[in-house]
Amino acid sequence: MTRATVHEKLTELKAKDARGIPTADKNWRLGAYLDYWLTEVVKPNLRLSTHERYESGVRLYLKPGLGANTLTHLSVPIVQTFMNDRLAAGMSVRSVQILREILRSALTRAHEEELVSRNVARFVKLKQRERDDIQPWTVEEAKQFLEAARADPLYPMFVLLVLYGLRRGEVLGLRWQDVDFEGSVIRIRQQVQRVGGALQQGPVKTKAGRRDLPMLDFACEVLKAREPRAGGLAFTTRTGQPIEPRNFVRSFQRICERHGIRRITVHQVRHTAATLLKDLGVPARDVQLILGHSDIAITQQIYQHDNMAGRREALGRVEAALLVSTHKDTQALQPGYLVNAVDSSGSCHNGCQGHGFVDRITSILSGRGSRTRTYDTWFWSSNSSSVTSRITEVDTFFRVRRRQALLGVVAVGVAVNVNEQDDAELVA
Repeated sequence: MTRATVHEKLTELKAKDARGIPTADKNWRLGAYLDYWLTEVVKPNLRLSTHERYESGVRLYLKPGLGANTLTHLSVPIVQTFMNDRLAAGMSVRSVQILREILRSALTRAHEEELVSRNVARFVKLKQRERDDIQPWTVEEAKQFLEAARADPLYPMFVLLVLYGLRRGEVLGLRWQDVDFEGSVIRIRQQVQRVGGALQQGPVKTKAGRRDLPMLDFACEVLKAREPRAGGLAFTTRTGQPIEPRNFVRSFQRICERHGIRRITVHQVRHTAATLLKDLGVPARDVQLILGHSDIAITQQIYQHDNMAGRREALGRVEAALLVSTHKDTQALQPGYLVNAVDSSGSCHNGCQGHGFVDRITSILSGRGSRTRTYDTWFWSSNSSSVTSRITEVDTFFRVRRRQALLGVVAVGVAVNVNEQDDAELVA
């Protein structure tokens, strides 16, 4: 170390001391600090599954790749190069993003402990993850699955999975004490997960995950068909042990394959429930509470999906609104032509019985006019190939009639003025 370098570091330390920033009494290497962080910060305060995921990332990747660097010498270029190398080695974008999240969380703690002046992981750039295009089940596919699973011992669990969009661990962790038949409520409080090689029962994922759901008749029926065990899990093996999550998944996939049902993952059934609720017009806030999401954006952007039928219906409403708006403008100019029915010759008769033109167009576009075609003989008498082309013809017809009417008004006005002048001359 040169004299100039020593002088630079001394000046830096004096400047920090003047600002009241303490100097670390130990120059930590990143590997040693990550071990301390996992043991003293993560394990006592976070879920076991989170600690297991963080420990795996530290042990397999962060310590071997970055652990020899001291905290004070860890820089943005060093971390950026490490992350880029992981991507080049074939690691998925999401896996590398998780490594950055782990390192960022650890360095945030180091910054709070005043061991580093900034969190370099925050400045590392990674490309955005492209989410898989999930195609959840339709109503028909969900019904087909439940019918196929009726004879399976896990059928009640599958019913709750589809009805409420529960997480796999929440279904496995449901206790009889959380099932209130009298109050008709199902309380979601805990989950079962495999952590550290053993099945663990613990609280649900987030505070938002603690939720009360109304007990639907279908759910009540399948739950009452089981034999309750006081204080125990609602769903267990024959020996009373928690059901292995992987066995639950295997049963789900076996039913799909055996009955030719389009295969999705167990977690994507949760997407199916969210999308079905959306398609039924349930407000997004209610869907968020049912699924137990902490942020409504998660519900709308990740779990709810659209389809061509939904897009077609939405755009059809726009089309209908525009058509109705157009003909309402016409009605304001020529109310006699639009309010009254039109006969087979295309003539309009004031006071005739029947629906208004706009009402009939609306009913036809929405499908309500399928039983009343004989009433609208003139509308359906054309050889037009589509409703849209027929509407264009009708619009043209009324434009011509409107021009004729305006010309008639002008002619009448001119004639009245001429007559008034003739009368005045006679009086004079």
